[in-house]
Amino acid sequence: MLKQSLQQKLLQKLSPQQIQLMKLLQLPTVMLDERIKREIEENPALEEGNQDTDDTDSQSKEEPDLEPKDDESGINDEENRHDNEFDISDYIDDDDDIPYYKLKTQNSSTDDDEKMDIPFSSSVSFQDYLLSQLGLNKLNDREYLIASHIIGNIDDSGYMQRDIRALIDDLAFTHNIKTDFKEILSLLHQIQEFDPPGVGARDLQECLLLQLNRKSSCKPELENARKLVLKSFNDFTKKHYEKIKKKHGFSDKELKDAIEEILKLNPKPGDSVIEYEKKPQYIIPDFIVNINDGELELTLNSKNAPELRINSTYANMLERMAKDKNKKNSRHKEAMMFVKQKLDGAKMFIDAIKQRQNTLLVTMQAILDYQRDYFLTGDETLLKPMILKDIADIVGLDISTISRVANSKYVQTPFGTFLLKTFFSESLQKDSGEEVSTRQVKKILQDCVYNEDKKKPLTDEELTGILKEKGYNIARRTVAKYREQLGIPVARLRKELV
Repeated sequence: MLKQSLQQKLLQKLSPQQIQLMKLLQLPTVMLDERIKREIEENPALEEGNQDTDDTDSQSKEEPDLEPKDDESGINDEENRHDNEFDISDYIDDDDDIPYYKLKTQNSSTDDDEKMDIPFSSSVSFQDYLLSQLGLNKLNDREYLIASHIIGNIDDSGYMQRDIRALIDDLAFTHNIKTDFKEILSLLHQIQEFDPPGVGARDLQECLLLQLNRKSSCKPELENARKLVLKSFNDFTKKHYEKIKKKHGFSDKELKDAIEEILKLNPKPGDSVIEYEKKPQYIIPDFIVNINDGELELTLNSKNAPELRINSTYANMLERMAKDKNKKNSRHKEAMMFVKQKLDGAKMFIDAIKQRQNTLLVTMQAILDYQRDYFLTGDETLLKPMILKDIADIVGLDISTISRVANSKYVQTPFGTFLLKTFFSESLQKDSGEEVSTRQVKKILQDCVYNEDKKKPLTDEELTGILKEKGYNIARRTVAKYREQLGIPVARLRKELV
């Protein structure tokens, strides 16, 4: 049964200006530069340049000419000046023409992310690189088709991920080719002779063996490396060195030389081709921090503070159209609304860019003051516990705003370039009651692992004991968690032959 009722609701919605600011705030420097260029292309009322310079130029243009003019010409200087400018009325005289902006559909809401065209790389793929080598082999059409299918199942790291028996079924269903295990294995062995060495392997052990077999040298360390990979690969991955020496009769030096030969090999041969095609990616810092006479100086990257202004032609155009009393029809009003919409959009964008600059500077300055001791010395042990709420309370902004700034911005310091979010960490209480940052504990763990005896690495229990001696009462599982976050393997895998 339907009922009618009255309800009161309190809703809070973001304005288009706030949505635009949030989107701009989370952009790093490189993407901001692209976003500004795209906005200038889409909005003719926006252009690069200093607003003060533009105002000076416009004032100089409006100064009256002191030279006397010939009255017989019958031409007014003001009219002559306006004739040289772009006039939108020239484009709306034809009633049959419908403006483009009226035909453009807007099916997405204003707060949706703008759709971007994904650029495609024009470089040769790894599979194409292998197919080019396949063309140099003497194969008939049937063999070429089977080999091409095998190459299609090799991933970018260079490994053949598909089982041979599954390939037999694939060829039967997709290409109506009846083959067997022996024929596919034979073609796979031909592909494994391609460059880079190790390509087409079905696992890491086979990949390393293919690379070792390519080396024709008869050095004893190479022969020992082949034995090690072929017969004791499982023990080698677990670093059971004593077991390996007993099994093969290796001395410490022979085992060390064999391991050094294995470490020279590439566990992902396909990456060598892909990395060659990739262009290097550089980090552009959003902030620059310098130390001058013991004081910290903060500057914003110049690309974060572009000079934008309103196009004076569009501003003057709207003023002339508003004064024009001869064209008060619907076409004229639509043209005025179009120009006004572009001018309002340009002003809103400029204001959002300025507000973004102010938010970035205020937030970074708060972080700088909070972590002053670290930025003066670069000592990670001096980092204080700091969470997003701490900075949000200082600058008077929402936590989500601080998160947008911290997650995608880099700061250049005299000690290196870092992501802002790396300075945020939880607090940890020492036995003395002092609260310290978890970054401090991780730094101590790194130093302990770096200075440990490589023949007998420190276990998690031993690391826990060292931290307790320093006053950090931390559980062993917490030490294991910090170790994994630092990318440090367990003690058994850190063991080395010295």
